[in-house]
Amino acid sequence: MSFTDDHNPTDSASQFTHVVNNTNAGIWEFNINTNEVKWYDGFYRVLGYEPGEIESSYNYFYEHLLYHGDKAAYIKSITERNQSNISTVQIRLLTKHGYQWFESSSQRSTDPSIPKVYGFIVNINAYKIAEYHAAQKDLWFNEAGKLAKVALWEIEIQSMNLTLSKEGYDIFEISNTVTLTVDEAISFFEPKYRPQVSNAIENILKSCHAFDLELPFRTAKNRVIWVRFKAIPIIDNLGKCVSIRGMLQDINESKKRELTTQSSLTLSHDQNKRLQNFAYMVSHNLRSHTGNLDFMVNLYTETDSAEEKLEVFEHIKAISSSLNTTVKHLEEIVQIQAEINDDKTIIQFETIFKQVIGALQSNITDVDAQVEFDFSESPEINYIPAYLESIFQNLLTNALKYRQQTHAPLIKCYTFQMNGHTYMIFEDNGVGIDLERHGDKVFGMYKTFHKNADAKGIGLFITRSQVESLGGTIKIESTVNVGTKFTLKLT
Repeated sequence: MSFTDDHNPTDSASQFTHVVNNTNAGIWEFNINTNEVKWYDGFYRVLGYEPGEIESSYNYFYEHLLYHGDKAAYIKSITERNQSNISTVQIRLLTKHGYQWFESSSQRSTDPSIPKVYGFIVNINAYKIAEYHAAQKDLWFNEAGKLAKVALWEIEIQSMNLTLSKEGYDIFEISNTVTLTVDEAISFFEPKYRPQVSNAIENILKSCHAFDLELPFRTAKNRVIWVRFKAIPIIDNLGKCVSIRGMLQDINESKKRELTTQSSLTLSHDQNKRLQNFAYMVSHNLRSHTGNLDFMVNLYTETDSAEEKLEVFEHIKAISSSLNTTVKHLEEIVQIQAEINDDKTIIQFETIFKQVIGALQSNITDVDAQVEFDFSESPEINYIPAYLESIFQNLLTNALKYRQQTHAPLIKCYTFQMNGHTYMIFEDNGVGIDLERHGDKVFGMYKTFHKNADAKGIGLFITRSQVESLGGTIKIESTVNVGTKFTLKLT
């Protein structure tokens, strides 16, 4: 029904009606008491119909045109009064081409005696579709950012204000209500790397040089993770850097895999190198023993004197004993590789350490040694029991063997946790080792650095092999006539 259906307008009114009927807005009028509806011609057109093509009634509008999910919002908009007396709601209406989005604005008559609501609808479908696509794009971008753990950040040079995306706050593990300064953000990097970050930012300001760094980062929850910290300069027409834009990405998992792979490659290289040295030493030692033995046997057969035969035979026995000892050492080393596949179990450091002390108690008592230990910070470990017992025995035996004669030995052993790894410290106040002269040979096979008659040079070689076979490391610090400290990363 058009506006002209119920009126007999004057010329000026007729012109006004013509203008209203031809506008792109769908103007309407609704009587609250009678439910009577009047639609201007433009109302039909915005829905894609010709005037009179569909029924002009409240019931038809409510039951057939208005999308069911928008009915409550629409009723609320035309019945509630607000401060401005104008109510706007976005609804979906059934056009000739399907449902489309419209913005409906309405206003109740200011005259209380007139129970009418006036309003108009405007097609906003293109805007809503664009808004939807933009929201989907933002959602995709945000989800991609979350999956990749990538945050965006920007530093405005004039004020040095730092802007951080939501993903950035997730990486920092702080609330997005917190405002960070540039210096505060830098403080989240591990202390060793903060100067590198500061220099990179200063360099981009002065020389407009972009940077791309991978650094350890400590979150507000005290988790140490690896991040990729990357930035480019934004330059004005005069070539001056006006802002810095970049990304911060959590690369902890991939970096840990990279470091593990690199560590494995390094360990394999070291093990191969030691294997070559081991093979060379075995070949050399066995040749020496067999050569000496062959010489003595020939000498024995060529000697007629019983006395000389007895003397040669004693040499043969000594060579045989030495050969037997060498073979036993080789068996110990081969056994290390064989035991790698043994089941690990949760064992108490103190239990194993006390067992070793008990086995060496007479040696400890003879030299009046004081042995102190503290495993409270890391009391247990998932390890091969035989390995841990061997490590304790070799280190404790060496500490007793290479003691200073001027005072009683003091031996300390303790454990702790750091960055998810179990460490053990073993230190003594013995004669020490000149690491400048012998540092590269400390863990070598058959390497001795003192004149002890019972020094064999096999203990530390075995200890290192055991530790490294399970992915650990062993380092030594030593000062002559002061003492020695071993740092073992066991896991």
